[in-house]
Amino acid sequence: MKSDDNRNLLLAITLSVIVMVGWNYFFGMPKLEQQRQQQAQTQTAPGQPGSTVLQPPAPGGTAPAPTTAAPGSTVSATAKLPRTQALALSPRVRIESPSLSGSIALIGGRIDDLSLVRYRETVERGSPNIVLFAPLGAQDAYFADFGWLPAAGQNAVVPGPETRWQANAETLRPGGTVTLTWENGQGLTFTRVIGMDDKYLFTVTDSVKNTGSNPVALSGYGRISRHGTPTVLGFYILHEGLIGFLDDQLQEMSFADAVKAKTKTFTKNAGGWLGITEKYWASALIPAQDKAFSAAFGASGTGPNTVYETAAINEATTVAPGAELASTMRLFAGAKEVNVIDGYQDALKARSFDKMVDWGWFYFITKPLFKLMDWVFHLVGNFGVTILIVTVLIKLALFPLANKSYESMARMKHVQPEMLAIRDRYADDKMKQQQAMMELYKKEKINPLAGCLPVLVQIPIFFALYKVLFVTIEMRHAPFFGWIRDLAAPDPTSIFNLFGLLPYNPGAVPIFGPFLMLGIWPIIMGITMWVQMKMNPEPTDPIQKAVFAWMPLLFTFMLASFPAGLVIYWAWNNLLSVLQQYAIMKKLGTKVELWDNLKSTFRRG
Repeated sequence: MKSDDNRNLLLAITLSVIVMVGWNYFFGMPKLEQQRQQQAQTQTAPGQPGSTVLQPPAPGGTAPAPTTAAPGSTVSATAKLPRTQALALSPRVRIESPSLSGSIALIGGRIDDLSLVRYRETVERGSPNIVLFAPLGAQDAYFADFGWLPAAGQNAVVPGPETRWQANAETLRPGGTVTLTWENGQGLTFTRVIGMDDKYLFTVTDSVKNTGSNPVALSGYGRISRHGTPTVLGFYILHEGLIGFLDDQLQEMSFADAVKAKTKTFTKNAGGWLGITEKYWASALIPAQDKAFSAAFGASGTGPNTVYETAAINEATTVAPGAELASTMRLFAGAKEVNVIDGYQDALKARSFDKMVDWGWFYFITKPLFKLMDWVFHLVGNFGVTILIVTVLIKLALFPLANKSYESMARMKHVQPEMLAIRDRYADDKMKQQQAMMELYKKEKINPLAGCLPVLVQIPIFFALYKVLFVTIEMRHAPFFGWIRDLAAPDPTSIFNLFGLLPYNPGAVPIFGPFLMLGIWPIIMGITMWVQMKMNPEPTDPIQKAVFAWMPLLFTFMLASFPAGLVIYWAWNNLLSVLQQYAIMKKLGTKVELWDNLKSTFRRG
């Protein structure tokens, strides 16, 4: 193998990153623009779109199917009232907790007003809190409702979206409950008890007591509805849309795919969950894990009136006169905090609930890496410092492999004059050139493959760290020092306005704006990469030499749009590699021209 094969591997890594960035630019961004255009359309649907995921089951049946006959609402989906006006359409029970604020609508009994107390839209002080749920009739309505469906062929009157419930309390707080009651006038008394914890979990128990003279077959359900297509990032490495663990596997359906599919059903699930997820926020129904239920994903309507739904339906059960039936479901609605989600998975025995966070293909690396970072963070209190410490720990873990790699490269750099002489001597005979190179490797005890393994090991670590920084809410708005106020966002500075001294925003420049946001940390990363490459033996091939000469500049511009935390990791990792490589080269007596030139320059100065 040629002496510069390890550089070919580095070139392959470069191309991989280019493909990733290019995919996002040429596929993800057009997809996002298409979704924005879809949201901007002015098509209207004739009134409230009906549910596509609820259908009255037969007694003992569980399979939901598309229908427009499910409970609807007299509130028009096209009303688009201001949020405050939509909230005022119903008397409400307030929700107050350390994590959530909002209310429950007594008309319909929906949980339809939730804001996240500890999360804001931007890092700016006074920025509005993140709004998760919004009531029917408001812009981007998003809510959870619960209730009963009469079995097929029965005409029992059950609570609907316009039912006015009576509440026994004005406020719901963690550890407490609020009880809603309603009678149908036909011998059925319906009760809904709602409780919550101090995080993001609601427990909803619906019960019905039959005081009449006839049996009735009912099926309890829970449903999450989202009106309008939300703005999503459109990255292929992140799932945003309908999600659940159903039919014993993780089910994911994007908003666009839901519109195409209309309805997808999952029958006779023994445990599981389902909901709607975005990058940092989610809602999910968690039925009783010891009872069979059916479930469905669905979408209906067009344009801004598209409604996305997930629903879970219990088996139909006959309630005899004098008997009572209860149905319990839990609702997760909030931020996808890893430890909180893991806690719910363990407490509720909800399989794979931790995959609500999109850990990706490298789950077995990504999640343990996050756990390590979270542990270090609780020791030092700063995620930027955490990245620096974890980088050192990774370097220590890979130290033996890296040492072999750097020793091999040092020896190759030591014999580079002989390599260049062989190239010139056999310029017209590649076979003899290759044989002479192999003889030189054997004589000097050089393994040209030694530099490959550390790079191969670091590829999944790099992507795992990228995933952690990109998808975990713990990294959102996490500051470092100085101008880095959000490690999950790109470095906000730019050399093209002298890092803020000139009064204009380079990012606002048409077409070229994204390429002009070249911040301080990407530049530091590019310099460390250039220094590291200068310490390596140069390729003997002129074309490869030219390619590698431009590589630090290429990476500098590419990584400028990556999360600042990732750029800090790469710069710090490069610096540690340079120091380690320098020590090994000095130990082996290999001349470090770059280092010596820098020292000479400083001495002359």
